[in-house]
This record gives sequence, C-alpha cells and structure tokens, in this order.
Amino acid sequence: MIKPTEKVPSLSIDLINGTRWVLSDQRPDQFTMMIFYRGLHCPVCKKYLERLQTKLTEFTDLGVNVIAISMDSEKRAKDTYEKWDIEDVPLGYGLDEDTARTIGLYISHAIKEEEPEVFSEPGLLLIHSDRTLYSSSIQTMPFARPEFDALIKAIKFVKDENYPARGGK
Repeated sequence: MIKPTEKVPSLSIDLINGTRWVLSDQRPDQFTMMIFYRGLHCPVCKKYLERLQTKLTEFTDLGVNVIAISMDSEKRAKDTYEKWDIEDVPLGYGLDEDTARTIGLYISHAIKEEEPEVFSEPGLLLIHSDRTLYSSSIQTMPFARPEFDALIKAIKFVKDENYPARGGK
C-alpha cells in the first residue's frame, strides 16, 4: 500500500479516445484525481461516474486533473463511454492486475456472467504534481465511495489552508 507523501508508481494507460495518459506528464495546479472503477458491469460505478461528469468543471476550476480507470478491455471501456452519460470524463482501460495491486486496489473475481473474470474494486487517489500521494480512499465493495461535493469542499480547504498530507507515518 502506498502511504501519503510516498511516490505513486509510474502509470501509463490507454484512453478510449486513442491517446495514452501518463501520470508523470500530469501538471495539475493542485492534484491529479485518479478514480478506479470496477467496469461496465457495475451499476454503482455508472451512477458514480455520471455524478463525476456533473462536477468536472468544479474540479478543473480547483486545479484538479481527473481520470477514471478500469481493468476493462478496450471494447468494454468504449461500451461504457457509449452507454453511460460521461462524455467529458477521460476514460482509461486495461489496467493490469499487478499495477492495481501495487496501487493498493482490492481484486475480485467474477460471480456473475456479466462480470469480467478479474477486476479491481473502487479506489480514489489524490496525487500531487510531484507524484506523491496526498490521500486515498480504497473500497472492497462498490459502495460507500467519497462524495464529490465533500471532496470539492475538502480540496478547497486543503488549498486555502495549505493542509499537509496525513497518515504517512
């Protein structure tokens, strides 16, 4: 598990628009927010990312770069983009299991036909531009994720008060 203030491992991920997203290339004013979602099969993920879509401008205005990433295949990720109302959310796919585990994500195996054989459970990381972890929220289930309004409020506080990362010891 990566602790706050530690470097987040290099991550390079394909996006559904045909480009490649690289963590080390991110230069946010405040944070890079990486949201890891379970995949196309997850109705809770659908609602969560559709809520994110409505909050993207607020995150951008706060200096936060956003990406949503899954272990889904390219086809499943493109189906996600087509079926969900997330037209402005940068959508990455093909996260491998080893990298997911290194990040600290929990791994599940399919229990229903519509699920991929292996997928990660949700997580959300806030990362400084120097690639050090500021905070993380990692779930073992699709439920109880950080609410975006609360995150926006917290990021404003962190920015205004220059509040340091905690929990790194």
